[in-house]
Amino acid sequence: MSQDFAELSAPPDALEQGGIEVLRAAVVDGAVSVALRRSFDDPATWGRLLVDLARQAARAYAVDTDLSEEEAFERIRAAIEAECLDPGAFN
Repeated sequence: MSQDFAELSAPPDALEQGGIEVLRAAVVDGAVSVALRRSFDDPATWGRLLVDLARQAARAYAVDTDLSEEEAFERIRAAIEAECLDPGAFN
């Protein structure tokens, strides 16, 4: 029994220049479902990627809500820190 899946389009620069998809995430029944490939020699690169994603998410909140980009990023950062300290806190 398949439901509709609302997927995002690939980023324009990836369509123009090519690339490799490294992460796909979806919300399914209120939980995050993720597919990823290791992709980088140094795992620290994932940290930089995750911070970039957090900054882009903060920008999206700033556009769509009353939160500033800084407020949204701080809330995201605090949730990441809390999850790192207590991995079961938000699950």
